[in-house]
Amino acid sequence: MPTADELISADTVRQLARVLGATTAPGTYGSTRWSAVRASAGSLGPLGLSQRVGAVRDALVQDLPGTYQAAADVFRAALADPGFSGWMVWPVSEAVAVMAVDSDRSADFEDGLALLASLTPRLTSEFALRAFLNADLGRALRTVGTWTASADPSVRRLASEGTRPRLPWAKQVPELRRRPSVTVPILDALHTDADEVVRRSVANHLNDISRLDPALAVSTARGWSERAAADTTPAVVRHAMRTLVKQADPAALDLLGFAPPPEDLIVTGPRLLSAKVTQDDALAFGVDLTNEGPRPVRLAVDYVIHYVKANGTTAPRVFKLTTRTLAAGERLVLERRHSFRPITTRRHYPGEHALEIQVNGRRSEKATFVVDL
Repeated sequence: MPTADELISADTVRQLARVLGATTAPGTYGSTRWSAVRASAGSLGPLGLSQRVGAVRDALVQDLPGTYQAAADVFRAALADPGFSGWMVWPVSEAVAVMAVDSDRSADFEDGLALLASLTPRLTSEFALRAFLNADLGRALRTVGTWTASADPSVRRLASEGTRPRLPWAKQVPELRRRPSVTVPILDALHTDADEVVRRSVANHLNDISRLDPALAVSTARGWSERAAADTTPAVVRHAMRTLVKQADPAALDLLGFAPPPEDLIVTGPRLLSAKVTQDDALAFGVDLTNEGPRPVRLAVDYVIHYVKANGTTAPRVFKLTTRTLAAGERLVLERRHSFRPITTRRHYPGEHALEIQVNGRRSEKATFVVDL
């Protein structure tokens, strides 16, 4: 993944100043030296990504004319330049949001949303949209809802992605967490979208909802499955239900056809190749599944690592192994290596960990192993 200084770099900011400096907006406002924007390029060194975006946003607001409408004219004129694209657009969309939401002119709220829709093909406006949602959720959603009919897939994606309750990197919108049902009409309109990127956003959005209201997420996905308006719907539903499947949610498992495993499905394992794992090593394990029954069995097979935490207790995390239909009399042998190399998103602690196999929500006996760092 690119680093903060690669995304919002000093060179990116200087290029933004050049693009805006070459722009003459309609009306009486012309070009500017963009001195605050240029100066902000030299202050990015110690800043993280969101801080960089905020610094350039604030510099833009300082350099821009006093009213939202004049600023919007500048940015709309800049859209005529193909070079006005990429990561430089992120702080621009944030400046639009700040000025439109703070404007005393009521119409600027909707115009700001329209400008975000114009900017999003250059770089997604999903993060800037959060300011509008926090300012007036109902009003913002009325406009966002119209984007689902846009001819531009990037605008349709913005409708789904920008309203996610748990959008990564973004400001929180507490009301979306309290009332996740308010965005379901957007998802209903887009779940059969012709564009795969839009459909994936819809699935990720419904997966967010599943963490807040599992029953709502399952009922929404069930409605899509029953209507079956597109052959892409099963994939959208599977991706949307992935967290609930890992959590062994009975309704989600049933929706995807994963019935409780029958008694004649024999799970042998997990088998550990070693009961000790060292730093930079991997846990090697296997499991056998045998269908001794007379009918095929559809299986969602996951594994659960019970990680030792800093305080010595353990916490489980579920990982996907496979999804498979096992014919009558068929035996399936699965093997996996799970890395314990240091990573930025999880710190490993020494001590006794445990491993379980989860089949259609039912877990096996634990196999313990020691991590020695």
